[in-house]
Amino acid sequence: MGGEADWDELFKDHPVLALPKSVSGPAGKGEESLSLSLSSLPDFVNVDPVDDKPTPSGRRQAIAIKDADLVTAVGSEIRIASLGDSQGARGGSQKGYKTLHTPNIQFEIHQIALNPNGKLLAVAGAFQVAVVVLPRTGFNKLVTATVDCKSIQIGQYYHAADTSAPVAKIDWHPWGQGGSTLLVMTVDGKLREYDISVDADEPQQTLSFVPDKKKSSFDAEDAAEREVASFTYGKGKADWGPLTVFAVMRSGDIYAMCPYLPKNASVPSTYVHALECYVSAKQEFLSASASEGRIPSDGLTTLYDYQRKYVNALLKQLPPGTAWPATTRLVPMRPPTTIKNKPARQGPFLLQPSPRNLPGSEGGDATDIVYLSFGEDAAEESEGETEGLGLVLVSFQDGKVDLYLDVEKVEARWETKQLQSDELPMLATYESIDLGLVSTLKKASTSQRGQSLLDLVQGNHPVFFNDPIHYDTIYVYHAFGVHVLQLEPLLRSLAIALREANDESRSEAGSLDATLEKVAQTDVQPILLTFSVEQQSSSPVVGVAVPNDVYLTYSIFILTSALRMSVFPLNLRSESPYVPEPEAPPPKPTPPPPASLPAPPGPSAPPTAQKALQAPPEGPPAYVSLLSEEPFKIPSAIARSSGLPTNPRLSLPNNPSITKGEFMITPDTLRYLGTIVEHFSSQIHDVQLAHRAAETRASLQEQEFKRQRAKCAEMLESARKLSGVGPAQAQRLARLQESQRALLARLDRTLQGLMAKASPELSEHETKWFEELRRMRAEVAGAGKFDDRSLLARAKLLRREVDRLLPHLKELKEMEEARKKNAADGREALGLSQAFELGKRSTEERTRISLMEAEISRIANIMDVSLGRPPALQAQNGDAEDK
Repeated sequence: MGGEADWDELFKDHPVLALPKSVSGPAGKGEESLSLSLSSLPDFVNVDPVDDKPTPSGRRQAIAIKDADLVTAVGSEIRIASLGDSQGARGGSQKGYKTLHTPNIQFEIHQIALNPNGKLLAVAGAFQVAVVVLPRTGFNKLVTATVDCKSIQIGQYYHAADTSAPVAKIDWHPWGQGGSTLLVMTVDGKLREYDISVDADEPQQTLSFVPDKKKSSFDAEDAAEREVASFTYGKGKADWGPLTVFAVMRSGDIYAMCPYLPKNASVPSTYVHALECYVSAKQEFLSASASEGRIPSDGLTTLYDYQRKYVNALLKQLPPGTAWPATTRLVPMRPPTTIKNKPARQGPFLLQPSPRNLPGSEGGDATDIVYLSFGEDAAEESEGETEGLGLVLVSFQDGKVDLYLDVEKVEARWETKQLQSDELPMLATYESIDLGLVSTLKKASTSQRGQSLLDLVQGNHPVFFNDPIHYDTIYVYHAFGVHVLQLEPLLRSLAIALREANDESRSEAGSLDATLEKVAQTDVQPILLTFSVEQQSSSPVVGVAVPNDVYLTYSIFILTSALRMSVFPLNLRSESPYVPEPEAPPPKPTPPPPASLPAPPGPSAPPTAQKALQAPPEGPPAYVSLLSEEPFKIPSAIARSSGLPTNPRLSLPNNPSITKGEFMITPDTLRYLGTIVEHFSSQIHDVQLAHRAAETRASLQEQEFKRQRAKCAEMLESARKLSGVGPAQAQRLARLQESQRALLARLDRTLQGLMAKASPELSEHETKWFEELRRMRAEVAGAGKFDDRSLLARAKLLRREVDRLLPHLKELKEMEEARKKNAADGREALGLSQAFELGKRSTEERTRISLMEAEISRIANIMDVSLGRPPALQAQNGDAEDK
């Protein structure tokens, strides 16, 4: 199942996407209640702790893919369907799903998250959190429509009370031991860690990103500055990134806490060694600065001492056999207790320069945050200047996405008076991305009540979704559709800019600022639109999933609030590090090609030193290609590297007028159709131009292939002629060889003569060397032919003796082997019954001997005669003395 039509046919009228009874039932409000409009806006903005409505308010993630199974949260139900078994299902009779029986879940599910091993599913509503144990493979073979699953309520005291704070985000920690560490962030800034395998009611650790208010003090802070919108984990290889947690407030302020390690963690052993090297380098740099006369601050020295204690506590937990550079493996670890102080909250981050607001927008609340790093996951082998540089993306309600560069990595800090600092961490603002939501709503006319459609932004909640295969691809889904952010052009150009900035030969030509001005921006592309201009409403996207399984094609699944599934097949691309190729020096000017050969079309690039054909010193080059030296680039009009469509697909809310057979043309409809027709016409023209360019290139390549084939034939003919050697050439080669030997002999005589003139007599060292050589020769070969003291004569004598004794030794060895064989055969010939009889008779004789010895001893005592010891006792005493 790889085509887009196959997926559409599969999910058409699939029962797993049926609306819940609370919406489609007799007492339900209907599908229109799930759409975002000015009338339903209060339901999307206000969260009622008593009545949690099915409207997709806040953060939503209602689908997940486990292997080849699709998990969907519909209301308070959890449905699971096997996509692998549905590949041959085209009719509705074969389509089916199972409902997970979870009595503990009695709330509307807003978020679901699979743990790293895919066995546990965390679900969260507006306030409550639970964990469900997913069924094993083969659940679809059960006859019953429901599957009993174990479900656990998480932190009922903190998340199920009437005064509980709303849940902002749930996520599994990637380093949790056994994949059982769940982090729950609430709006009040409390990040609680639950270990499902230990205790589901009480958190193992709690981090506070919002300090408690003092009762007797006045606080002029905005409420948005004290409400957390989302959190994410830092990343890195040899720094404090993996031990960092970032949180973004509704106001857009970013905070971080480091170090944070789950109570029961599984940490790669190589990371601990890399972190130890990182801290050691920091301390060595501090010591070098002190030796140069620059006195470091006491706070910095104390901070590095604290970090050293923390790293040493981690190193002590490493088992034997994990010393550097051993193969990495996961090691069970616990947070060090050597430092009693809690991790300090760092921030708010200074955003330099300050991000710009979108034109026509007064700004909106922040909704989500994500952290990316160069060379992570699939491209870990990519090394270069960009290693260690991270990206931070923050989304806002009005469709703005701010992209920051994490140039100053967060380091571990603790709450102590000695480490208090007024300096705030900094993020470099790179660009502000506009998803076009404000401009789209502005183009639409106002509602019949006179309200502006820009108010719909208040019910928007953009959420990031990372592509599991390509880390430089980010999907942003929101109430008006889905956009894809391609960071590959930005990362590649940024790598080139940093390479040029670090090149000493280019340091005089320009600065880093001038280089960064040429860096490309993020490629933004809409792939799904859910806003209807005619109805002035939108069907919000409530979930995005990308399978990472060999049995399913690489695609993106998008689910809207009306439970309509849209699937787009994606293309895999090769992972290549963002390391630019070094530029070749400018070419030397060459004469123009002869008039008989056509000139290469298009702009020709400077040839590289490796690939360019070497031209003769004078005259035209040996061969001139018809093709340009730059590889052919597919025109952007027909190039779809990601596989996503050029025009976004529409998934609009259900229109009652169309259902009834009525269609009304309005000015907005005409304007929209005109815009779409103009856009399509432009794309058709670009495709025609791209087609002509591709045909021209193909024709040119065909001509070039014919020319190269003819040239190769000429070269083969020339090589054949040169390879044939006749009698005249053979005689000439023989004369040349004889002349060469004569020249070598003459050169040897000349060299000997020069050496005799330069040094007619031997030096003292040369004389001693020749005497030593003569002595060694006499010792080895002997003074004469019959010298029996030489090493050569003694070796010959030893060889004769060995040859004389070797046959006798072989005979002795054969006799010994025969004797051992006869003895073994004799032992084997004695049967069990015979051995028993011999033992029995031996025991009887031993008893008689003992009686006789006792009788003789008695008679000797009567006759007063001294007797010696019996022979058996003498033998025993002798053995004892020997020991």
